[in-house]
Amino acid sequence: MFVQIDKDELSKETSKKAWYLTNNIIWTIIFIFPLFSVLDFIYLNNVWIQFLIARIIVIMSLYMLYNLFQRNNYNYRILLHIAFFSISIICSISCTLVTMDQLNIYFLTYAAIVLFFNVQVFWEPLNSVIQALLSLILLGIFFKALNEYRVDIFVTNGGQFFIIISIISCLIPNARYKVLEREARSHILIEKSNEQLKQQYRDITQKNNIIDEQYDRLRKMDEQKNSFINIVGHDLKNLIGSIIVSNNMIKEEDFRLSSDQREFADFIGQSAEKMQYMLSKLMDVKEIESPEIKYNLEIFDINAEVNHVVKGLIETAQMKNIQLIDNILRLPLNVRLDKVFTGQVFQNLLSNAIKFSQTNNKIKIVTTLQHQKFVFEIIDRGIAIGQEELDAMFNKLRTLNDTSKTFESRLGLGLSIAKLMTIDMGGDLQYRSDENGNYFRVEFNVIS
Repeated sequence: MFVQIDKDELSKETSKKAWYLTNNIIWTIIFIFPLFSVLDFIYLNNVWIQFLIARIIVIMSLYMLYNLFQRNNYNYRILLHIAFFSISIICSISCTLVTMDQLNIYFLTYAAIVLFFNVQVFWEPLNSVIQALLSLILLGIFFKALNEYRVDIFVTNGGQFFIIISIISCLIPNARYKVLEREARSHILIEKSNEQLKQQYRDITQKNNIIDEQYDRLRKMDEQKNSFINIVGHDLKNLIGSIIVSNNMIKEEDFRLSSDQREFADFIGQSAEKMQYMLSKLMDVKEIESPEIKYNLEIFDINAEVNHVVKGLIETAQMKNIQLIDNILRLPLNVRLDKVFTGQVFQNLLSNAIKFSQTNNKIKIVTTLQHQKFVFEIIDRGIAIGQEELDAMFNKLRTLNDTSKTFESRLGLGLSIAKLMTIDMGGDLQYRSDENGNYFRVEFNVIS
């Protein structure tokens, strides 16, 4: 956060501070200056009334000038010069009228006024130097006009104190001016920083409100989604149940079926049971709002499962005149996985390979045992799908909202679901698409 201060802002702030200190000086003079008549009554008994009247005239004039300057926003320095000059005239005259015995008192009083003024004032140090010179000039003028004493008498009877204090006090406004100007600058910086923080707070609050609104909208959408899943899920359960019942009724007439029909009936039954199992898992996840599927781990021969999946997709491949080359190991390899979801991984990969492959092509399915790992490979030497498009397919669940409508019809969720389930069950899925064609590889740990 970077804050800049322009000259007008600094001038305005320093003017406020200067007027505040000017107020203190003027009102102090108005209340205190007439009290010096007590000294006049003691030491200048014959003219103290005249000095009292002069002091009253000075403070009344200062009061009127003070109101005039504030109302019209005149330069405060002029008002201070007038105030100091008026006081200097009266003090200079009184210093030249008293006797030598009282001269020290009046010079010290005059010096105290000068010191107070320079300690309180906020202006450039040159102004204090000018006033000190004027006070010395006034003392010289009135000394010549109203007194017959030698100059050295004035100097040795308090004049030296006045001169020293006047000179030293002229140094105070210089440091004070710099300090107060720095304070004014700091005050502006703090105010601007606070304003920026307030604005940022308002922006954050506004964004939080937007986030809350979006959260409420998403929550409502999630409720609608859950409601839809409930309806569809229960309807699908009824439909799958009907398929299973119907298939069981067909199996009861087993003696009327040919061997191919029995095989198809078994395949329909197995597929329906898998659908029922997967649907129940989906509903369980939805019901408990869990981010993970609880897999039903069991020990089975994974080669047999691959063989079952390949057989189920042979006719699908033949419809595109695609030949599936079976290089599946005939020896059993036991794994501890969810059998249904493992089969679904192979089903999704192979069915998508068939779907995206051109006609009159060959797809090789290979299973091997490498370093105590079961390896399932799909090798398609045909036209490459493209690495970028494969990346989109396998990451569809994460980038579903970003997928353009032009790809929506082609890019299903099957590959992305296969990748998710493989990783969840502790396996590894790799793929590539280049000038050599398309390649898919799945690995699972084998039980010794």
